[in-house]
Amino acid sequence: MDSSTFFGLSTVAYVLSMILYIFYLAFRNNQIGIIATTFAITGFLSQTLAIATRWKEFYDLGQMGFLRAAPLTNLYESLIFFIWCLMLVYLIIEFKYRNRSFGAFVTPVAVLALAYIDISGMSRNIQPLVPALQSNWLLAHVMMSFIAYALFAISFSTGLMCLILRTERRNETAYIFWTLMLSVFVITLGAMGLDFLKFKLVVTGQEELIHNYLFKASFRSGSALVSALSWAISIAVTFLIWRFGHSLKKIIEGFHLSAEILDDLTYRCIATGFPVFTLGGLIFGAIWADQAWGKYWTWDPKETWSLITWFIYAFYLHSRLIKGWKGKKAAMVAVFGFLAVIFTYLGVNLLLSGLHSYG
Repeated sequence: MDSSTFFGLSTVAYVLSMILYIFYLAFRNNQIGIIATTFAITGFLSQTLAIATRWKEFYDLGQMGFLRAAPLTNLYESLIFFIWCLMLVYLIIEFKYRNRSFGAFVTPVAVLALAYIDISGMSRNIQPLVPALQSNWLLAHVMMSFIAYALFAISFSTGLMCLILRTERRNETAYIFWTLMLSVFVITLGAMGLDFLKFKLVVTGQEELIHNYLFKASFRSGSALVSALSWAISIAVTFLIWRFGHSLKKIIEGFHLSAEILDDLTYRCIATGFPVFTLGGLIFGAIWADQAWGKYWTWDPKETWSLITWFIYAFYLHSRLIKGWKGKKAAMVAVFGFLAVIFTYLGVNLLLSGLHSYG
């Protein structure tokens, strides 16, 4: 079997694991939880084989050396590697803490990335490296960046769960914040799913995707009725999450997860991811940029937003270690930080242009 077959199997397994983790969170059925974990492990193993197979395929095609054949050279491959890192970190946490409820918050991030891959129709072909990517810094820079992104994604999930547990009143800022964040996540996943069900086609590039297809089955539909209905449903979903958010709190409490554990796990993920991102994402990236373009820093949009992301997580660590921030304030920064990560990685590629437009 080739790499695409293994990728297809992992996609199916991850989607099924997400659905089962959500059912496990809702019904607290241990058998469902075991099956969900089984699918998650199956998907991870299949994806590992897919990455290894694609690495060999790239090596056989390019003959540029083992390190330069790493399948991390375009948007599709980097997203796949991000999902792999995310699931690896999640499975480690699940087995360490012996708690599967995290899965209902982590696997949707992976499935959202998979949905974006399918909807965008981005090229999955193995292509020769552009000159700027023909460097031994490729493996270190990209791999370390996405390991950090995966850790930040976990901190987003645990930070969100921490906020759910620590908020009491519907009118407090933290409660409104997490309900809005969760609503945006759920609505975006649903809208992208509708795009995929309606169009099911391959587009020629990201510009065509965002202008012609992204959210065209819902918010950006040619029908004013469909568009209005989409906004009305979104408002209703947001209201329902806000109104019944305390039910989610009771469910999480039923799995014996304390806010203190979630707060500590959020901190550990960011404390681990931050130096990895600093070294691999910024320092190694600057060295590579100097070799490729003759300058360490060009204020390219991707560089600028990477620096903004770095400052947000630096603020989180500074506030916690110097000012003693814990609980709701720290969790809100962790959640907000991952929004910056998403824009750094996807938003810049879709909405802005620059030297990193190939990534």
